[in-house]
Formats: sequence, structure tokens, C-alpha cells
Amino acid sequence: MASTRSAYTGPSRRLVLAFDVGTTFSGISYSILDPGQVPEIRSVTKYPAQNTGDAKIPTVIYYDANGTPRAIGAEAMREGLHELVEDEGWVKVEWFKLLMRPADMIEDTQPLPTLPADKSVVDVFADFIRYLFESAKTYIIDAHPSGSDLWKSVESRIEFVLAHPNGWEGAQQKEMREAIVLAGLIPGTSEGHSRVQFVSEGEASLHFCVQSGLTTEPLKKGEGVLIVDAGGGTIDLSAYGQRDGSKDHEFEEISAPKCHLQGSVFVTRRARVFFENLLHGSRFLEDIEVITQHFDQNSKLTFRSIDEPRFIKFGNLRDRDLSLGIRSGQLRLNGSDVADFFEPSFTCIIQAIKEQRKNAQRPITSVFLVGGFAASEWLFSQLRTALEPLGLQLCRPDTGVNKAVAEGAISFYLDHSVAVRIAKYSYGVECTVLYEEHNREHRARSSRLYTSLTGLQRLPGYFDAILRKDVHVSETEEFRRSYAMTARNTGTLRRIEESIVCYRGTLAAPQWMDEDSQMYSTLCVVEADTSKLSQSLPPLFAGGDAPTMYYRMEYDIVLSFGLTELKAQIAWRENGEEKRTPARIIYDTRK
Repeated sequence: MASTRSAYTGPSRRLVLAFDVGTTFSGISYSILDPGQVPEIRSVTKYPAQNTGDAKIPTVIYYDANGTPRAIGAEAMREGLHELVEDEGWVKVEWFKLLMRPADMIEDTQPLPTLPADKSVVDVFADFIRYLFESAKTYIIDAHPSGSDLWKSVESRIEFVLAHPNGWEGAQQKEMREAIVLAGLIPGTSEGHSRVQFVSEGEASLHFCVQSGLTTEPLKKGEGVLIVDAGGGTIDLSAYGQRDGSKDHEFEEISAPKCHLQGSVFVTRRARVFFENLLHGSRFLEDIEVITQHFDQNSKLTFRSIDEPRFIKFGNLRDRDLSLGIRSGQLRLNGSDVADFFEPSFTCIIQAIKEQRKNAQRPITSVFLVGGFAASEWLFSQLRTALEPLGLQLCRPDTGVNKAVAEGAISFYLDHSVAVRIAKYSYGVECTVLYEEHNREHRARSSRLYTSLTGLQRLPGYFDAILRKDVHVSETEEFRRSYAMTARNTGTLRRIEESIVCYRGTLAAPQWMDEDSQMYSTLCVVEADTSKLSQSLPPLFAGGDAPTMYYRMEYDIVLSFGLTELKAQIAWRENGEEKRTPARIIYDTRK
């Protein structure tokens, strides 16, 4: 696949950095774009405080009492740090990525992580992003010939790609962009913002699998492939097929991507609850942190069979309580108990795979499992056993599953293999419609009738969808609908403010905002200065003997996906020429 990539045609050298900030582990990949050269994808494989090279570091920060980061990534895992943390009163922050999740993305009843009182999730994200950037800078300077000169030649022209879970939307992208500005990586200007792109973890993983040659055979047969990115916090599912008649490798989504909060950290959380209940009232309860950490870093990863107990070493040889399964400082865990910790995540993945296969617009027979959680032998074996009777072949890359998102994000920037995506929700505006006496839905709402300036009866509260759920959208495609405003004087029409509304419910064709009303939300407000247009509007008249004078202004709402961010504009005609507002990124204001 790498040989199909074209040479870089830009006028000067550039650097692209991709950050995969995971719930538990994070990584960086990059590509140096030299004019006339075919770009290559590389990964940062050495970070501060690492004894041996590794492409991933823990997503952990220790803050001191002043809110200053004191240990990040591998630094937070070094020997002897525990004593320093206790003596200095440092605060450990981990799993903070979960705090960015959308408000409706809650699937586990256990509490989310907390932050220091003076820190927001954007603050913490900025601190971590800044650390990743500095680590990438050091690595590139050290790993490349004349590294310092190379860095100086690109530092003012760095493009960034940030990966995020499938379920994250504009609000989370907005926070990530704020964090990268706060970190000092880009200015908070339109030009600075344009240097940041976002890609879903599912789409990044597809690019990784394509580059690795894993998807070649099923796609040649015209089948779809399902990517399951099992990470620390989320399970992201994305289904793709090769576009009919496309040249080279060009793909389209064949089912709306999904995201579930059932990653590996929730296995650890269920284990911790088990330990707390088991050790409650015993002197070993104070060892809960050590026991949970050992399970997370060892037992969870090596668990293979329900028939084999796991042993968690946490104390010394004199620690013993057979009623609790503790002997010689080791806690004995039955394999069946460990399997129970995995069960909700396993069940979630199976159900989600079945749903994707059901909704896919072409047959799926191959499932590719990537992400840090994919390294679990128990998870992989249980999924394979459950999927084989369904005619689904489960595959897992031999190497690099933990680099899939970061490297795939660079491939996304370079190759743009996905040309068509599926709208996950319906997007539109709230408006009024002409009253129709014969329409049963209209009659049911007749108490809301009003007479407009045109003399006609209208009903408010109608949802007019501009872009409907499950519609295929290309990167350059626009969706637009026409609307009109009426007013007694032109001064009222000097400015348009229109709210973009999203419907997230299950109705196939939502129309009235009083039905399933909790599933509607306002994403943003787009505004337009139409003062010049309003001054040119001719007066209109409605009514008989005593006609009412009014003015009518027509305009369009335009929606486009671009790459992965939904944008809205207002368009209107002025002196025969179409005018548009700047494209505004749509994001949900709910948290």
C-alpha cells in the first residue's frame, strides 16, 4: 500500500504530527513532507524516563499543590516516585479523557475520574498535549541527521491531527482545539485553527489496516470490513467498503459508526469493586491501590482461561488470610471471577458487532480487532469463539495494534482513503409550516395556529431536516434548504440568526419537535449580516380592503461535512450574486 502514495507536491518542507491521547496510554506518529518525496509514516518510540523504547506512554500526570505538572507519562511510573508523591502531596490524574465524553455517552454507573480543584479537563489535556509535543520535538531532533536544522525548518509549519473516539463530536473537537491553543502549539486564530484536523479512532484504524494490507482480500470480494478499536476507555466500531468504480483504494462508510464506554479501564474498575467488597473490614483494604494496579498491569493482560486462577502479589510472606484467599502476600483470584470482570465489555462488543452487521449496506465477513485492549488474549479468544458461528472471521494484526490510531491518523492526513461518510444523526432547523386542514398531524396541533403577515395560517414547532440520518455524505458535498423571514419593516431583517438543531432519537423521519422532544438539541447559532439585502427588498401586501404591508427575505441554510467536522453557513442572493457567511463548525453545547 505504501507504494501507491504519491510524492508530496507542496512548495516547502512540512511536518505532520498525530496525537493519540488514549484513556490509559498515548502515542505520537509523524511524517516529514519533503517536496518531490513520497511521505513515510514514523512513530515516536522513545520518551523521557523510558528504560527501553516504546511507542506508548501512560496517560498520567502528577500535579503538585500549585497545579504544576511534576511527572507525566513514563516519568509517572518511575521507581521511588510513590514516596515523593506522599511527601510532597502530589495529585495523580489519570483517565481524564473520559471527562470529555458527550453527555449522552454514559454506559457505566461507576464514577468518573476527578481533577484537581483548579484544573479543567481542557487544562489537563493541554498539559499532556504540550508534553507530547516536546517529546516529539526531542525525538525528531535526536533521531534524524541534522535534527536541529530539520526542526527549525518545519517548526512554523507544523500540521496536527488529533484522533478521538467515534462518539465524540463538535463539542469535544472544540475542547481539544482549545487545549492545543492553550498548550501553545498553535495561535488562537483562524489560521492557527486550520492547522488542526480531527479523525475518529475508527477511521484512523481503518487507514492503519489498509496500509498494513490486512483488508485487501475481503475488499476485493466486494465485502465490507468492520474495524473494532478496543481501547482503554471506548470501544469504537466502524464499517467500510470499497467504493464501486473507484480507482486505487477509496472507501465509504457502510454503517454509521458507534462508540461505547466499555474499554479496558472498566474491566479494572469492576475488579476494584470486587476487591473492595472482598477485603472490606480486613487490614488488607489499605492495599487496594497496589492490588488493583497489579491486576491492571499484569493479571488482566495475561488472563487466558476460566480454569486457571490468577495470583496478585501485593504484600510480604507473612501476609496470610486463607478466608480471603491470601497466602504469602498473594491474593488468589478464581478464573471465573476474572471472566466476570470482562463480561460486560465482551457482551457490549458482540452486540455492537451484530448491530453493525445488521445495518451495513453490504455483507460483512471480516472483523479486525485493534487497540490496546485487543492485546488481551481472553478477550480475543472469547470474541473469536462467539463470532465464528455467525460466519465472521476475527483478525488481529501481529504487531502494532497499539500504534494503529496514531499511524492511521497520519495516513488519514496523507491518503484520505475514506471519501464518503454516513450522517449519524439528523440535522436541520425549527421552522413553521403552512396549516393543512386535511393533515391529521396539523389538526392535532391546531391550538398553536397563528396568522402570519402574509395572511396565511401557519404552525410552529416543525423540524425541517437539511441532512438526514444515514445519508451518505462526501467531503465536498453540500446540503441546503431554502427559508424565508417576513417582517413589518426592513430593520428587523438586517440580521439573520438561525439555530442548527440535531435529532438523536430513533424516529425514522422526525417532523415535530414535541415528539421525542428530549432527543432534540441546539448545536449552534449561525448569523448573517443582511443589512444590504434588507434595504433592497420591495414591499409586499396581504389582505383585502385594508392590506398589510410586509417585507420578505429569502435565504438558504447550507450544511457540509468537510473532512470530519460538520459546518453550517447562511447563503443569500444580493444583486444577483450569492453571498455566504463564513463556515461555522457545528458543535453540541451540552455537557
